[in-house]
Order: sequence, then C-alpha cells, then structure tokens
Amino acid sequence: MSFLINWSIARKHNWHIALRIEDLDTPRVKPGVIESTIQTLQWLGIDWDSGPTTQANQIDRYQQAMVKLASLEHIYPCSLSRSQIESAASAPHSGESDFHGVVFDSSLRPDHIPRIFSDVDTNWRFLVAPEPVEFRDALYGPQSFSLLEIVGDFVVWTKRGTPSYQLAVVVDDALCGVNQIVRGSDLLDSAARQLLLYKALNLSPIPNYTHLPLVRGEDGRRLAKRHGDTRIDSYTQHGTSPEKIIGLIAFWCKISKERAPMSIHEFKERFSLDTLGTDDITFTSEDDQWLLS
Repeated sequence: MSFLINWSIARKHNWHIALRIEDLDTPRVKPGVIESTIQTLQWLGIDWDSGPTTQANQIDRYQQAMVKLASLEHIYPCSLSRSQIESAASAPHSGESDFHGVVFDSSLRPDHIPRIFSDVDTNWRFLVAPEPVEFRDALYGPQSFSLLEIVGDFVVWTKRGTPSYQLAVVVDDALCGVNQIVRGSDLLDSAARQLLLYKALNLSPIPNYTHLPLVRGEDGRRLAKRHGDTRIDSYTQHGTSPEKIIGLIAFWCKISKERAPMSIHEFKERFSLDTLGTDDITFTSEDDQWLLS
C-alpha cells in the first residue's frame, strides 16, 4: 500500500523515484526476497527511475558519517546489555517508551565522550538533547517529539559493524538528494530522530515527510504472519489479478465505495491524501475472501 501511494504521488508531481534495497539487517534478509519484492512491484505495474541500489556494499560512507559525528561529540560507544538498560528504565522517573521499547536513560551516559570513532564492533548512541523535535507531516500535520523521554539516546551504529536504520537512511537520502519521503506512520518518531542526524551532519536537503496509516489485522495488531499468509505473491499464486489488489487498496483509501478491480493508472489519477484520513486500516476476512474469489 505504501509503495503504491508513494508511486502515485510521485508520478502526479513528476518526482524522481529511486528504488533502494535496505539490506543491512542481514539476519532478516532471506535469499530470494529482494528479487521477489522487485517482481511483485513490476507485477503491480509500479516502475521507478533509478536503482535498485543496495546498502551492504557501501559501509564506508556510513563510517565517514560516524567519524564526523564523533569529532563533534554527538555520539559515544555503549556496550551495555538490554537488561542493564531495562534496570535503569525501572528507576524512579523512568519507564517504558510508548514507541519502541525501553527508554535509554540519560544516567547511563559515559563520563567521557570520545571524539574518535574507533570501535566498530560496539553499539554507538546519539546524544539526544532535551528540546523536542518538531516538523510538519503532510497527512498528520504538526508533530513534536521529546525524544529524550520516549527513546533516549538511540543507536546509530550496531555491534554487527553496520549502521543502524536511522543513520543509514539519512546518509543515503542526502547522497541521492531525496527531499520527499512517503512511508508508514509507525516511523513518525523515526523522522524526528533522522532530523537530528540531518542537523548534526549538516546535510541537505531536509526532506518533507508524508506518513500513511498502517494496515492491521482484525485483532488490531499490525498485519503480519500471525494473520495468515497475506503476502501479495500468495494471492498471485492463487490467480488474483493486480487490478484486484489495487482495487482493494483503492477501497481502503476511500477512492471507491466498494471493492472493485482498478488499474494502477486510474488509482494514480483518483488518489488524494485529502480523502485518505489518518485512521489505521483493517484487513478483514471479507477483504481476503474478495481477493480469493
């Protein structure tokens, strides 16, 4: 859904679409998944202007960013275990984050901040200031995140010797000149973290953000394997047409009042953020039955 909407907005505004494969989380990148994903996009009729590019073979650019952050005393190494961090989070005035787990309490910061990025096999964290990060989202409107309270000092380099998602996407987007980002609303607070990195690294352009509602199962949880096989390629194997997939998304986006097949070009012409709304979308058993019918 996110990629289809992203594609539709981009083509309406004559934006350049860059296809990037984020393959740094190696334990989760299974053989054949990248090729399958590209085939699914092509099957739906989605195209792009450059790429696909990958991240795993360009570690040097992320290391250069880390060297700069270290020289400005924005980061520090941290070898604390999760249990140690959780213990600090259970202390008075601390607690569980509303976003991504346990808050990294500022009391865990080291006394000395090194100005050299040297140990690549240790987690490194970004020093978060107490001031809130504010930005305007194209769909969700004005946003303000007090990151020190909701996540604390966040990881920018992992003990696997690779950058975190937060650092990698900032470096990649700035290098490619990306100024428009369209993605799921679960990454709203990630935008705040990434804006801190843009500022610390003095990168430009600063992107505009459009976050989209998530698709959830009937139990209210984010759509996943626990809800059965809802992958697009499982429906293609059943014989479902791309027009049906797009038609269901059009129904979710309030483009049409009922489920009906729709071409990707009609979706592009009719889609509008004004009618999408910000409420998360529920993938129902009726949706599943319609796709299979």
